[in-house]
Amino acid sequence: MATAPPEDQRRLLDVQALDTRVQQLAHQRKNLPALTRLTELDARIADLRASLVESRTRVADLRRELTKAESDVEQVRNRADRDQKRLESGGVSAKDAVALTDEIGSLATRQAALEEIELDVMERLEAHEDTLTKVEAANDELAAEKAKVEAERDAGWAEIDAQVQEIAGERAKAVDGLDTALVKLYEKIRAQLGGTGAAVLNGNRCEGCRMDLPPADLATIRSAAPDAVVRCEECGRILVRVAGAKTGAAAG
Repeated sequence: MATAPPEDQRRLLDVQALDTRVQQLAHQRKNLPALTRLTELDARIADLRASLVESRTRVADLRRELTKAESDVEQVRNRADRDQKRLESGGVSAKDAVALTDEIGSLATRQAALEEIELDVMERLEAHEDTLTKVEAANDELAAEKAKVEAERDAGWAEIDAQVQEIAGERAKAVDGLDTALVKLYEKIRAQLGGTGAAVLNGNRCEGCRMDLPPADLATIRSAAPDAVVRCEECGRILVRVAGAKTGAAAG
């Protein structure tokens, strides 16, 4: 059976308490409310992104369609203007004048039809631009909210990290001077058992696994020398005997 000064064993509970606090802070760091909120925001932003891409694509397509419609109207208008100027110049034959008049009439009909198409495209473009404006505003709002929550997350992490750093300094002092073999055993057990390597023996209960020990195990522990490093037969943790202990100094 390993041995270590009784006082070192009792001080090991202080080390365990600090290590437990670090574990709690690590859990807190992974479960900040801001992280849950960011996950929700990312999902909403991802859902909105599809609508944003679709809306932008549709607006771009309609703008190209409007440009073409405007160009078609302009071409017909220019042709009609040229014909009208030729007709008004008086330098054309009667036959050509009739042909130009007919063509001007046809161009007017064509221009009216193209202007209807142009108007329809303009109306559809206006509607889609309005939709795009609303989608972009919603996206900007979500992005701003995400930035705000990210700042909250970073502040929370910074606060926790500062506490961890402070505890690291306290732990270094707590470990300083402790029996080397005891600390090594503690670290080994702690790694194997999820962070708790030492616990107080509270009455007949191991506060590491929270189980009552059988009478035979208790008898063996109580008969052991004060410097003997005893371990719980149920969970394997180092059991620290503290006179008059009523509550656990470390939890599993």
